[in-house]
Amino acid sequence: MLKLRYTEYKFECGTDEAGRGCLAGPVTAAAILLPDDFEMELLNDSKQLSEKTREKLKPIIEKKAITFSVTHIEPKIIDEINILNASIKAMQECIVKLIPTPLYIIVDGNRFKPINNIPYSTIVKGDSKYMSIAAASVLAKTYRDQYMDKIHEEFPMYNWKQNKGYPTKEHREAIRKYGITKYHRISFRLLPEQLKLDI
Repeated sequence: MLKLRYTEYKFECGTDEAGRGCLAGPVTAAAILLPDDFEMELLNDSKQLSEKTREKLKPIIEKKAITFSVTHIEPKIIDEINILNASIKAMQECIVKLIPTPLYIIVDGNRFKPINNIPYSTIVKGDSKYMSIAAASVLAKTYRDQYMDKIHEEFPMYNWKQNKGYPTKEHREAIRKYGITKYHRISFRLLPEQLKLDI
């Protein structure tokens, strides 16, 4: 059962990102403040949920939240500052958009950098422990998937509608055949011959 709060702070925000391991597309983060009476039985880490369930939960989460925001960080910036920094930047940008301002931040994972002197804790597997992080993970994933579906129309040969930019065999084959697009992350190893990956 997911817990609602990590601290006693009234405005405790949860944040998470999606798309860190992708070869194409943005890294997307969400941050959210949930009310004290928030309940949602189906809610879990977005990776544990089907696409259908995530899509069903998204509007309910948005309606019940006190406030939420979503940020995409483009491949160009990912290449400039690296994926870890880009993930943190995406989460920070979400947090500063929240009104009211959070008094405490709980972050999925083990890395974060302070933003506006707000105290925070990093929680490994936080998206399977706390509702706000799980809700943020669902929003980050669904907004990113929508983004990938949209750019799929521009470059259908990579089948981003299906693989969402992740390094599937089919995605790598398409890169080999058609080269790369403006949505690919140049700093990533896009083809296995650059490095043998045990996937």
